[in-house]
Amino acid sequence: MNGANTRPLSQAMHPATGVVVEDMPATREWLAQALQQAFPGIGIHTAATVEQARTWLNGLASRHHHQTPVLALIDLRLPDGSGLDIVRICDRQGIVPVVTSIYDDDASLFEALEAGAQGYLLKDHPLPQLVHYLHRIGQGEPPLSPSIARRILASLRRQPDEGSPAAGDSQGLTPREAEVLRHIGQGMRVSDVAHALGLTEHTVAGYVKNIYRKLNISSRAQAALEAARRQLL
Repeated sequence: MNGANTRPLSQAMHPATGVVVEDMPATREWLAQALQQAFPGIGIHTAATVEQARTWLNGLASRHHHQTPVLALIDLRLPDGSGLDIVRICDRQGIVPVVTSIYDDDASLFEALEAGAQGYLLKDHPLPQLVHYLHRIGQGEPPLSPSIARRILASLRRQPDEGSPAAGDSQGLTPREAEVLRHIGQGMRVSDVAHALGLTEHTVAGYVKNIYRKLNISSRAQAALEAARRQLL
């Protein structure tokens, strides 16, 4: 997963602008409605093709609007190409890309994560549930459908990284950092981790920053993957 320039979901964010990249009109309207309910006052743009999305994103970059949080909901299968191309553009421009798809197979999921997606939501959720998952972005948490989160963990358990050392050894993580990673991987917020470990939020935030730097990750979704890979969950 790249994530080099994408705004990380390690802190709460309220997107000021959203773009829905979806070719089905009814679904596009439904996703836009979900964004409006999750983030009141958000400005919403829509695109039905890769080319339309690329044109809008290029214009956004030229206007330097990427200084404010931007969230993109992206379908993977579009009439003129793959939504992964848009995920990669968002990743480069510091826009938070979240895949919204009907596909829950390993290939689609892990290709999206590798391209830089910071969330993956299935479009079979009722509207209130979808709004709930989008709300997690405002809390600094990755929006993942439960079945997608289970698939990620199941895949890691089927194919463990035998070269990954245990917590606190040659990975370079201290025992305390490994403990913080375990809690973050379980979906806990910084405040929750601080309470659980009897530390200040400032101290935990420092640990999280060190963990992200050492493991070259930039989101809670990646932290969950790393925690599972190191058998901390």
